[in-house]
Amino acid sequence: MRKIYDNLKTLIIALIIAIVIRSFFFQPFYIPSSSMEPNLLVGDRIFVSKYSYGFSKHSFPFSPPIFKNRIFNKTPQYGDLIVFKTPSDNRTDYIKRLVGLPGDEIQLKDGNLFINKKKIIKSESINKNSPSQQQKIMCGNALSEVTFFKEKINDKKEYNIVYNKVGSMINSDIYNVPQNHYFLLGDNRDCSRDSRFLSSVGYVHENNLVGKAQIVFFSNNTKKGSVLKFWNWGNSLRKDRFFKRLK
Repeated sequence: MRKIYDNLKTLIIALIIAIVIRSFFFQPFYIPSSSMEPNLLVGDRIFVSKYSYGFSKHSFPFSPPIFKNRIFNKTPQYGDLIVFKTPSDNRTDYIKRLVGLPGDEIQLKDGNLFINKKKIIKSESINKNSPSQQQKIMCGNALSEVTFFKEKINDKKEYNIVYNKVGSMINSDIYNVPQNHYFLLGDNRDCSRDSRFLSSVGYVHENNLVGKAQIVFFSNNTKKGSVLKFWNWGNSLRKDRFFKRLK
């Protein structure tokens, strides 16, 4: 009985430590969709810092109603990659890029992002992840022809985005971000359900922010095999993405 008690005690302590780390410091997430390509690929596993914007009920497992608002609240910065709970169900985790702060006016015109009527610098680029297919990228299970760009949202933040060559959603309505809310976009602009879709995502309340994506710690190309098939890791693992810091 003593041995059972000691093992149970060790397990409980380990569980408490894991919950504390996951809630207050870092939580791993899996990337299941191509909405953030070319910066995040399907099969990437990332670490998200939970302390970057303070804490809300969504910082903890199962989102317990411990407190109503955020504590130690910190304002996100333009261009941050943010994991958040979707406003439609307060349960599903999404990851998108922050482009609108409370009070901002956001609009897309001819494929250009405007924040408070100021055009964000954008220049054509290439896909460094796959130079041999630099004009194609995944959207779900389909391979789409796209144009790659570098978008520079401020002096400190520059990142890759893509637009479809055909059927691109290059224009949008004007969005006025409410107080205590944020506006987020996918980097794969024509393959992302984000704040442009007001009925399903829309403006994200500050309490729904989970954390800031910091690093890719592991990546497996699901098209080339499951991560469980360790004998195929030579073909499926993207070793060049291991411990890749995110912009």
